[in-house]
Amino acid sequence: MYRPKEGPRFDYRAQESQRVGSSPTLTDRFPQLKSLIVNLGYYNSKGVAKNSQIKYSPNLDRAKSVFRVDCPNAGCIRGDFDLTEPIAKAVKEHRTTVSAEMCCQGWQSKTTIDTVPCHNILRYTLSLGY
Repeated sequence: MYRPKEGPRFDYRAQESQRVGSSPTLTDRFPQLKSLIVNLGYYNSKGVAKNSQIKYSPNLDRAKSVFRVDCPNAGCIRGDFDLTEPIAKAVKEHRTTVSAEMCCQGWQSKTTIDTVPCHNILRYTLSLGY
């Protein structure tokens, strides 16, 4: 699929990529964390239709502590999902499982003056080992 090299979506993703890249690894930030399994389910804005599901086990020595996931909506601008705080809170509280959902705060541009909120939903489960 063609991805434009300019525009608000590209600029935002480049900025977020830099933020992720400059963060410490999960091992450096949370030395007590020994394993992490992230189960992600993407849903439409009504939360009824599941678009996709991903189960992911990051390499803690390489994965960055700013942990963000792209919105599956290809036209979404300034959306996406940031799991940085839920992971940090779970580690601080020494939780082994966390389940929650987030709503994408991005938007789609229908015209140059008309925007529509994205509101896709990410339901996630974090399984943490210490």
